[in-house]
Amino acid sequence: MEEFEAIFTDINLDGIRNKLKTLGARKIFEKTYRRLNFEYPDWRLDKDHSWIRLRDEGDKITLAFKKRLGPGEGDNGNDLGMREIEFEVSDYNKTRDFFLAIGLVHKLEVENRRERWLFKDIQFDIDTYPLIPTYLEIESSSWAKVKEGSELLDLDYNQKRICSATQIAKDYGIITQDYSIFTFDRQIKHQTRI
Repeated sequence: MEEFEAIFTDINLDGIRNKLKTLGARKIFEKTYRRLNFEYPDWRLDKDHSWIRLRDEGDKITLAFKKRLGPGEGDNGNDLGMREIEFEVSDYNKTRDFFLAIGLVHKLEVENRRERWLFKDIQFDIDTYPLIPTYLEIESSSWAKVKEGSELLDLDYNQKRICSATQIAKDYGIITQDYSIFTFDRQIKHQTRI
């Protein structure tokens, strides 16, 4: 399934929140996500621009396979999109232990804070990661709806990024693949990496 989501960096956070309130958008939640990304020992998923993500969202636990489509081949060096297969699992620790038992390795443990707003069928996520300036992600059921969301906030749709949080981090000189732990209180680099 293709995701329709775009990232906007260098945002005026207070201005975005004020515009969302003025529109009548509802703040759905504000929480911290924790997740683990898994990889084969030879890092073949990373080489294929894909990853397996286990995420604790507080009220549910999800497992996803994500793959960047056409990495860097779109306008302004954006990806062509993202493929995602996601479903819920019941136990974070058992799912983690399962992947480790079948020979996958812990690639990255990461946290982010997410503030989600909803206006009609357009979702606005204000995301904060360690060491990276806060950015806005707009997601909906089509690119036309994502564009509509950007226009509602007076954002230039041509300045959108279609990429992952890892790519945004790289824009700021942070190579998340170098880290095994990338949380708000700890950032620990891998001892070795293939």
